[in-house]
Amino acid sequence: MTDAPNKSHGRKAIRPTFKPRELMTATPDLHGVWKAKILTLFPTAFPGVLGESLTGKALQDGLWQLETIDLRQFGVGKHRNVDDTPAGGGAGMVLRADVLGNAIEHAMEGVRGNWPILYLSPRGKRMDQPMMRDLARADGVTLLCGRFEGVDERVLEHYGIQEVSLGDFVMTGGEIAAQALIDATVRLIPNVLGNAASTEEESFSSGLLEHPQYTRPAEWKGRPIPDVLMSGHHGKVAQWRQDQSEELTRIRRPDLWDAHQKSNKD
Repeated sequence: MTDAPNKSHGRKAIRPTFKPRELMTATPDLHGVWKAKILTLFPTAFPGVLGESLTGKALQDGLWQLETIDLRQFGVGKHRNVDDTPAGGGAGMVLRADVLGNAIEHAMEGVRGNWPILYLSPRGKRMDQPMMRDLARADGVTLLCGRFEGVDERVLEHYGIQEVSLGDFVMTGGEIAAQALIDATVRLIPNVLGNAASTEEESFSSGLLEHPQYTRPAEWKGRPIPDVLMSGHHGKVAQWRQDQSEELTRIRRPDLWDAHQKSNKD
């Protein structure tokens, strides 16, 4: 008896390469499938939480792909050095331009279509839902995870790399931010969540925060579910949820509320 063939076998794209075997991914490309390529000093940090729950199932089912590229493999000299002291002096170390350049060119070899390169950096544009929607519509994304004091600026300029930030704070590296970005993007890919309405009714989908959610039991510690949600009147439920979204946004995120009002006027 022979094993049943994997359902993705018909979508493999095999390309000849002269790269050393140690630099090759063990997973063949799936034609037309969104893919995230991660340039990192810690490839074993992936998939991490991305391998769990719905994103993990979607990864196994071939709805999206993940490839990690170890920056250390492109290091210089006997000890595969990837960094050096900052030009002009100062504390810390900076990832070398030659190391990053070779790694990026390896990652982008054979890439076609809309495929941005992003650098996870506190200097970058803050991630938001429109950014994730744009990335989900791309063919894939390459993410550069920095460490130490950052990367040589010439690399960002030469490859036209966009800097993006998880928020206004500093982390020890870009790996956690990269996982957050991938999670927020992958869930927008068709069939990953299994219910398109899930992404249409959540926070930021309409520029507002999501309304409160309730479930069983009907009363908990003296707190009942709002009567309108138990009324069965879909129109009243929808209006209540809209009112709650607007009120929450106005109180908690005045920046989003101002943008929402401006959008309605326009």
